Parts: sequence; structure tokens; C-alpha cells
Amino acid sequence: MRAVTVRPSAGRSLEVCEVPDPVPGPGELLVEGLCVGVCGTDKEIAAGDYGWAPGGEDRLIIGHESLGRVREAPRGSGFSAGDLVVGVVRRPDPEPCGACGHGEFDMCRNGRYTERGIKERHGYASESWTVESDYAVRLDPSLERVGVLLEPTTVVAKAWEQVERVGARSWFEPRRVLVTGAGPIGLLAALLGRQRGLDVHVLDRVTSGPKPGLVAGLGATYHSGSIDDVASALRPDVVIEATGVGDVVFGAMRETASYGIVCLTGVSPKGRPLSVDAGTLNRELVLENDVVVGSVNANLRHYRAGAEALRRADADWLERMITRRVPLRDAADAFTARDGDIKVVIDLG
Repeated sequence: MRAVTVRPSAGRSLEVCEVPDPVPGPGELLVEGLCVGVCGTDKEIAAGDYGWAPGGEDRLIIGHESLGRVREAPRGSGFSAGDLVVGVVRRPDPEPCGACGHGEFDMCRNGRYTERGIKERHGYASESWTVESDYAVRLDPSLERVGVLLEPTTVVAKAWEQVERVGARSWFEPRRVLVTGAGPIGLLAALLGRQRGLDVHVLDRVTSGPKPGLVAGLGATYHSGSIDDVASALRPDVVIEATGVGDVVFGAMRETASYGIVCLTGVSPKGRPLSVDAGTLNRELVLENDVVVGSVNANLRHYRAGAEALRRADADWLERMITRRVPLRDAADAFTARDGDIKVVIDLG
């Protein structure tokens, strides 16, 4: 079969090549790959900046934003041939820390987890793949065109869970949310905010293309001004930060309402110094009982929450997020950004 592979730590090594067909082990599903999404992590791996191949192998099959259809399922697995499924990305440490041992492998304490398509496990960017039935999530059949969005949706499902858990330390009834960044994570964070009945505002630097229309389609408000101007005018109760841009991150921290919660989901690049008035920031965080929390990855609970959020969403709106579909033979094209790109996927069929 064909798969998209790289040689980790080697730039310009991405290649569609022939690899052995997968053979399901005990308790595993055999799945026909439908498509995979491409995100910033995949681009870092393709550039040689990140990623680890499985032990004893030179190349890694990439792809962690999966969507497939079950071909074969073991008896008693709860799955049947024809089911639409997504594979979970992370696996706990084989000698689990306390968090992994309790199913919270997204919160692994010792870093010895593995990840499909990223860290020591082959990913889902192949014409067929296997997955343990305990790490497969069934999707509603109506999501066949957009179910590849589940993995990024799990990231924001966890982010919202973290916000709500932090807020529950006291009386918490947020009304206004600012999402910084209108990429896939930001738009999906806005979607989940609107599903919660909140007044959602999205800040991004572009003024044209599909992003403003997608935000408006949610019944949310789009902004393109500076973070200081927008946040100070809104005074949001919650900020979901999805850019990783230093100025935006600290601007969001400075301008929340009292008891504000900022959840960071964007990963900032290293090596960019930024001057910050740490004293004033500290004073505001303490005196207003503000919280800043980081959130990454997702566990099975978040996958199920994400699947339900997608089922409830407008499928046409979700499909508008997928701005480009690239055939497997041209997979490298998915790693070159084009104007107007939001979510690019590789069709595996």
C-alpha cells in the first residue's frame, strides 16, 4: 500500500512510498484510510524539526488527524465493518505514570508516552491502517466529509473542559469569549463556545478570504484590530489563545475581566525575545484572581466530546473549513501554504 512517510530529523525527506500492508493484531480494527488532516506539527516533522520513527526503523508514516472506515473488526469489539472511525493519537507510557494509569494520558507526567504519526508509532497517512479498538472512536455517518476534523476538535474540547474546571473553583458564569486566531483550532474553539450559548469574538489579522465569513456563520463577531484594542474593549471572561504569538498571548492576559481565564493552545516558537512588564502582569493576575492555563493533546473523554460537538454542528459550515483536498499522489502539495488555506487534507483513496 501507499503511505506518506518522512525520515525524522531530515528535512525534505517527505515521500509517498510503498510500505507493507498492515496486519491487525488481537483486538485491533483493520481500517480503510479515507483522509488525514495536515497541521503545524506535521509541517514541523516534514521539515525535520520534530518526530521520532518507531524503534529500529528509519522512516515514520506521518498523519495524526485521521478518518477511516472499518474493514474488519474483532468480535466483541463494539465495531462493525463500515463504521466511520478516527484513531486516537496518544498512547500512555507502558509503565504508566499516575495520570496515564487513570486514563489521563494527555497529562502524562514523565513524557514516555507515544503518539501515532509523531512519536515512535506510525501514523494514519496510509491507504489502510490498524488501531486498537480501545483507541478508536466511532463517528456519526453524516460526518463522512468532515470527520477528519475530530482530532483538532478534541484539542478545543479539552481546552473548554480545562476552562470550566478552573472556573468551577468559585461561582462561574462566563458570558463573553475572545478566541485569538481563526485557524482550525480557533474556529473550532469558537464553534464550541457558540454551542455553549456564549457571546464569541474571534481575532485574526486577515481581513479577506474565508475566515470572516466562517466566523459570521457561527453567529460570532470577527475582529482584525490589535489585541490590546480588541481585548480592552471586550474585557472577555474567557480567552482561548490559538496563535502562539507572544504579543497576542500577553495582550490577552492583560485585558480579561476580573476572574478571567486564559487557556493557551498555541505553541510559541523559540528564540524570539519579548519585553514584558512582569510586575504589572503579576499584580493583575493576583488581584483579579485570574488564571492562565496551558492545554495540549486529548484523552478518550475529549474525543467523545469532540465527536458529539461535530455531530451537533452544521456540516456545511464544517466542510467550508476544509479549504483544500489534495490527492495522495500529490501529498507534498499539502505542506505548502496557499492564500486562503484553513484546513488542508490529504485524500487517501
